[in-house]
Amino acid sequence: MFAYLIRRIALIPLTLFGIITLNFVIVQMAPGGPVERVLAQVRGLDMGGGAGGFRGGGDIAGGRGTASLYRGAQGLDPAFVKEIEKQFGFDKPPLERYLLMMKNYLSFNLGQSFYRTIDVGDLIIEKMPVSISIGLWSTLIIYLVSIPLGIAKAVRDGTRFDVATSYAVVVGYAVPSFMFAIVLIVVFAGGSYLNWFPLRGLTSDNWASLSLWGKVTDYMWHLILPVTAMTIGGFASLTMLTKNCFLDEINKQYVLTAKAKGLTRNRILYGHIFRNAMLLVIAGFPATLVSTLFTGSLLIEVIFSLDGLGLLGYQAILDRDYPVVFGTLYLFSLIGLILNLLSDLTYHMVDPRIDFEARQT
Repeated sequence: MFAYLIRRIALIPLTLFGIITLNFVIVQMAPGGPVERVLAQVRGLDMGGGAGGFRGGGDIAGGRGTASLYRGAQGLDPAFVKEIEKQFGFDKPPLERYLLMMKNYLSFNLGQSFYRTIDVGDLIIEKMPVSISIGLWSTLIIYLVSIPLGIAKAVRDGTRFDVATSYAVVVGYAVPSFMFAIVLIVVFAGGSYLNWFPLRGLTSDNWASLSLWGKVTDYMWHLILPVTAMTIGGFASLTMLTKNCFLDEINKQYVLTAKAKGLTRNRILYGHIFRNAMLLVIAGFPATLVSTLFTGSLLIEVIFSLDGLGLLGYQAILDRDYPVVFGTLYLFSLIGLILNLLSDLTYHMVDPRIDFEARQT
């Protein structure tokens, strides 16, 4: 297992290199980079996006590298265009920009945002608590509901309870989380019916002046709708996985032997079946968490105006803020690779009989 662990750790830098390189190449071919947007704004054109200004000095960049390729540069002084390129870091060839970016990433220097006077790393740290709050609560609720529900469905396989709950979780899985979010807003956040919950943010405007208990209840009050929207669609796969794992174990010989010895139903279920059936469920926790944190929360943060990583990445893409785009991509990819490695280690911890190194030989 140790040799397998070393090989997996050694593959992390190579995988990161491939991800960043591929995305950098794609960005070079994408039209409408930050320089082109600024030049279009100077000429009075609207190219979309939400950035109200720009800040020079970026050390990574995409888009076009010569003034002749900018449609917005027509009729502008070439010296002015060159100055804009220099401020954004586009005066260097793509290869030089790429090598400088990779050199900085080795020391976790993610550069500075084009449009904000703040380091990308500090910006990510500033937005991370919101995404972590939503992701952790959503993942926790999904596991606390899905595992008992899956066990109950396995024990009552084929009954009306099993059929009814299967329909419910399939419907929840089929409807996208952002649709649930819109429905929740319309019904419970003052859209057309009730006005029970706030529409945006994780805290109220007077949060700083509240007591400790007031802060806790205000925080939970704001979490209810976005967490509900994220968890409804997450029950199905985990519930069915838990059920199928238990059904697979229930029919094995060691369970029949335990029944023949006169052990109680709960002793068999939780003393013998649980550990083997929970192998896939528990080992998949790191992957579920990273998926909830960095992908599932994107539209939820946008809909509920939650200032987290999902909204940050979405706005950076609209604004062509490439330091933020590549910085978040770099960190998310690194965290995802580490959590995938933790998933394999969790498999081995839950069941030491699983040996990934032996499977590769």
